[in-house]
Amino acid sequence: METGISRRGLFGAGAAAAAILAGAPAVARGASASGMTLRWWGNNGWEIRIGAKTVLIDPWLTRFETGTYTPAGADPRTPLSVNRELIDGYLDRGYLHADHILVTHGHYDHLTDVPYLAQRTGATVMGTETHLSLMAALGAPEDQLAIATGGENLTFDGYSIRVLRSLHSATGPRAQVAFPGTRPLSRRDRPRVISDLLEGGTLAYAVSGGGASVLDFGGSNYVESELAGLRPDVLLLPPGGAKVTDYVPRVLRTLGNPRWVAATHWDDFDLPLGQANDPNGGLEVLHKAVAAASPESGFVVLDHLGEFTP
Repeated sequence: METGISRRGLFGAGAAAAAILAGAPAVARGASASGMTLRWWGNNGWEIRIGAKTVLIDPWLTRFETGTYTPAGADPRTPLSVNRELIDGYLDRGYLHADHILVTHGHYDHLTDVPYLAQRTGATVMGTETHLSLMAALGAPEDQLAIATGGENLTFDGYSIRVLRSLHSATGPRAQVAFPGTRPLSRRDRPRVISDLLEGGTLAYAVSGGGASVLDFGGSNYVESELAGLRPDVLLLPPGGAKVTDYVPRVLRTLGNPRWVAATHWDDFDLPLGQANDPNGGLEVLHKAVAAASPESGFVVLDHLGEFTP
């Protein structure tokens, strides 16, 4: 059993970039390999490949500096930017594709790159009315935008997407959401700085196909009643949840103790893609909580662009 986090092969070395820190024996893991492959693009950015189809969740490759992990916190006046050259490099080499892009909420570290990726890939983009409003104002093709409110259960060619009502992380002594609020659909008022990108409601997504299923939360919180009866093979779980009652044990119990728990949204996203630094020690805390609550669940940590097949 590995006890550390691999830093080999940061840009696409596949299985070498995954560390299995706890859980089922290697023989059992290999025997149940599915037709689904997960790749982590940092923060809560995930690529789910099922055959020739690709679903992206919250892809944010640009990762501009905001001060989020400094004592002062993120500067709300930080200008929004999209590194088109970086994104084009992955797209033009055929390294990145998208049939669907799923947005969990409207914050800058989840939504900023999505309008440009939608333009380049032709992907269908799902999100709340506020998310779609923000993306339309940022230039996303409006005929590619599909509104979701939670409760949708949709089937496509080779995969399905179930949308769940969810909650954003609640932080600080008053358990508040950063940059809260909503806005109606509009092409006007183009967002300029990170505080213009409102949370706008939070969704979770369950994606199934290739003989496996994965559930992703965009923040360290959830609506327990929405998860009833779900049994994902992989749970993409962020550290945190300090204000959420029994954050880790309750979600694992509700989901029937998933076979795999993969850490997400744990890295310092002020650093460029390829530097998966854990600024707050959240991984160790999350690992211990998962091991205590569900010792049979494998705990997976990926480097940026590392891959995992459940």
